[in-house]
Amino acid sequence: MTQILKIPKLEYAGFTDDEFFDFCMANEGLKFERNSKKESIIIPPTSYESGMQESTFAFHIQLWNHIHKKGFVFSSQTGFTLPNDAIRSPDCAWISREKHNRIPLEDRKKFAHVVPDFVAEIKSYSDSWKGLQEKMVEYIENGVQLGWLINPFDKRVMIYTPENVNPIEQDFGIITGGSILDGLEIDLRTVFQEIL
Repeated sequence: MTQILKIPKLEYAGFTDDEFFDFCMANEGLKFERNSKKESIIIPPTSYESGMQESTFAFHIQLWNHIHKKGFVFSSQTGFTLPNDAIRSPDCAWISREKHNRIPLEDRKKFAHVVPDFVAEIKSYSDSWKGLQEKMVEYIENGVQLGWLINPFDKRVMIYTPENVNPIEQDFGIITGGSILDGLEIDLRTVFQEIL
């Protein structure tokens, strides 16, 4: 008989970085993030449709990176320790080769203390749009240079930069990576039409 483990919040709040990593490894069947108050948050598994959307989107970022070889693409399973002590796992992230080379080898084995240059969050049915917007602001305030918040159901996107942490929602169309993902052009209408 399967047992459901209920963990009281106080038992998994306030971990040091190493303790949080060990906690996640001891509960490898679950996915966690940590907010800036060092409270651990259980992240539910991605649905069939949302998993397909994330994977298809990440493929296009990976293809651009494979051609230009300017950095490294990370999946939604990767934890990044931000300067505000949050540990986040964006749906897709990219880090420049120069920034990657500055990460100590030991730090790469855990949730590295590094801020991605680019992140994307793709809304699933269970996500709160407001909660995702707050997460995008957190990314930018901690040093992310470009963030895309994508709603595949309403076919809308918000583009975050340090100069604009309150962007307007735009209809799906062709968006570019600007100076961060130089040379990237992606037509969100095509990417998400492939799977809807």
